[in-house]
Amino acid sequence: MVTRKSKEQIALMRRAGKVVAEMHEECLRASKPGATTADVDRVARDVIARRGARSNFLGYHGFPAVVCTSPNHVIVHGIPSDDVVLAEGDILSIDCGAIIEGWHADAAITVPIGEIDDPSRRLIEVTRASLEAAIEQIVEGNRLGDVGAAVEGLAEGAGFTVVREYVGHGIGTAMHEDPQVPNYGPSGRGMKLKEGHVFAIEPMVNAGGPETQLLDDGWTVVTRDGKRSAHFEHTIAVTDHGPEVLTVP
Repeated sequence: MVTRKSKEQIALMRRAGKVVAEMHEECLRASKPGATTADVDRVARDVIARRGARSNFLGYHGFPAVVCTSPNHVIVHGIPSDDVVLAEGDILSIDCGAIIEGWHADAAITVPIGEIDDPSRRLIEVTRASLEAAIEQIVEGNRLGDVGAAVEGLAEGAGFTVVREYVGHGIGTAMHEDPQVPNYGPSGRGMKLKEGHVFAIEPMVNAGGPETQLLDDGWTVVTRDGKRSAHFEHTIAVTDHGPEVLTVP
């Protein structure tokens, strides 16, 4: 069942979104050569504690951290570790979530570690732009397929591929609600967007092929060909004045 949120409920999600945005700011500062992905998780935990929020990642089906840290060829769900040391030239996707008074927000960024090469920079830029293109489609009267078509058109038009096994989702009193929101597909299809719908839109874009592989830890998803991947995500509400991104400062 796809739920519609009231203005008061969206206001609570906006508060959770501000916590997520602060987590990203602190994680970005911590993501430098020589740091570990566990260091990144620790600063995110500090934000959660300081803001009186709860983590929607920690303990989710047993996940052991408050952020997912996914370097280079890791697409999503990388587990923070003291054994994963960031190096100059890496890229790192950081997925964060928070709960305020039972309402969730969820967002991801991909950041450079020190100086990165031009292909990696372009991958990040195109993935971010594909999310921005998707956000423009989140207006009342559009169809859900318009969102995925915007991501696919921009990313594949730039020579990249879109991950198909993992998709965006509705969000509210649970981190994952109906409907699923693919990052591909034809426009003009799917449910009609209405005021009060809230979605977590999250393009995952690969430099090589779209194929994925799940590692033995049961969480970490990597590109099958070992090429790099980028991931951006925001929580966005359909409002009477257009799309509102809730996961911003």
